[in-house]
Amino acid sequence: MSLYNTQKLKIYNTLTGEKDVFQPITEGHVGMYVCGPTVYSNVHLGNVRTFMSFDMIFRYLKHLGYKVRYVRNITDAGHLENDADVGEDKITKKARLEAIEPMEIVQRYTVDFHNVLNTFNFLPPSIEPTATGHIIEQIGLIQDIIDNGFAYIVNGSVYFDVHKYNESNEYGILSKRKLEDLIHNTRALDGQSDKKNPQDFALWKKAEPSHIMRWPSPWSDGFPGWHLECTAMSTKYLGDYFDIHGGGMDLKFPHHECEIAQNQAAKGQAPVKYWMHANMLELNGARMSKATGNYINPAELLSGENDIMSKAYNPSVIRFFMMQASYRSILDLTDAGLAAAEKGFHKLMDAISLIDNLKTSSSSSFNVAEWKQKCYNAMNDDFNTPILIATLFEAVKIINLVKDGKATITAEDLVSLKETIYTFVFDVLGLVNISKENSRSDKLASAVEILINLRKEARLNKDFALSDKIRDELAEAGIQLNDSREGTTFTTN
Repeated sequence: MSLYNTQKLKIYNTLTGEKDVFQPITEGHVGMYVCGPTVYSNVHLGNVRTFMSFDMIFRYLKHLGYKVRYVRNITDAGHLENDADVGEDKITKKARLEAIEPMEIVQRYTVDFHNVLNTFNFLPPSIEPTATGHIIEQIGLIQDIIDNGFAYIVNGSVYFDVHKYNESNEYGILSKRKLEDLIHNTRALDGQSDKKNPQDFALWKKAEPSHIMRWPSPWSDGFPGWHLECTAMSTKYLGDYFDIHGGGMDLKFPHHECEIAQNQAAKGQAPVKYWMHANMLELNGARMSKATGNYINPAELLSGENDIMSKAYNPSVIRFFMMQASYRSILDLTDAGLAAAEKGFHKLMDAISLIDNLKTSSSSSFNVAEWKQKCYNAMNDDFNTPILIATLFEAVKIINLVKDGKATITAEDLVSLKETIYTFVFDVLGLVNISKENSRSDKLASAVEILINLRKEARLNKDFALSDKIRDELAEAGIQLNDSREGTTFTTN
């Protein structure tokens, strides 16, 4: 019998604003769609957190025995610079600036996206469709919306008529926004727009002569609207009504709101049963922003080549850090937080390494069955990974007590304990067992930190000859010291 028959999973549904008992549309099967990246730049660390959250959710649903079709798209066309349907497509703009083909931009950053996610031990989705690969489906969807009276054509572009839609449906059902409030808070059109109303959004945009990415349609040579792409791809592979749609909190409005409206307008029904949204990642208590300099990308975090963190961090340590917060909570990325997570991660791995050598007894002083169910209870409560990790550390304590002869465990319970820990640590949380003893990068970092401290002491004692010798010999070994007001960091060549 599959575990989903015995475990009562609850999911926070943005649509209802409550934790709903998860009952898939088709028993034993789950269709899940997650909005993927727009591939015009290196993947943002905040996006990595979002995709990591849904990777964990995918893993747990599979563990429960569901047959999961996980669709995560690649947006490789049509995403304009802002939600007002003006400006350049982000990919086209990057291609123009670099004087290369748009698909070269797409290829470069799609490869980067996959490399980064592989580094963090993500499972691949079942299907990874691209927007450019589904132009025919998008044109068909637009025609259905036009035929049903919810879109209009102006100068070769097609716009969704939000006001007409709202007469018979509720625009704002997901974000809990009222159209009247949106109208009140929106500036009037400047006369240059083809839209009837500012709230309307593009389904198809006629391409300007300079626009490189374009496709023929009944209305013009142009390109699809960003919101439309996800509706076309999700319903093609998951059906007109599917189980889970996920993405970052920033996509709830207008992107996901528009997806609901498009599906309702084209097919006469809501597209999704459970809407899920992952929250933001901050850096040192503030929003990550390249403009302000409060920014770090995944490669910099992994290599230690940055001015924000004191050292490089292993991908599994970063993953463990992110799993210590609920996917619905804002998470603040700090050096102190990562350092604490690193200690906790190694404590967990050290305990796991002891399991096979534990001495068994005729009785257990620890209720393994009860502890095991606590692990499931945590995950069944809207994928509560912080509580799961706290529960796993209860086992860490017991493992160390058994090792020291201060607690007992039977052979049968030990098998169950090991299976449960391996399941939740490696299969569900997606961590990789890199023990502290075998981590060469950790050893190198510790050795260099010792030399940095010795150099600091030499400088305080005005022994500049020794200070320079430490710096120069490290440089010869390929280790560059970087002095700043905050202290000394190092990079490796």
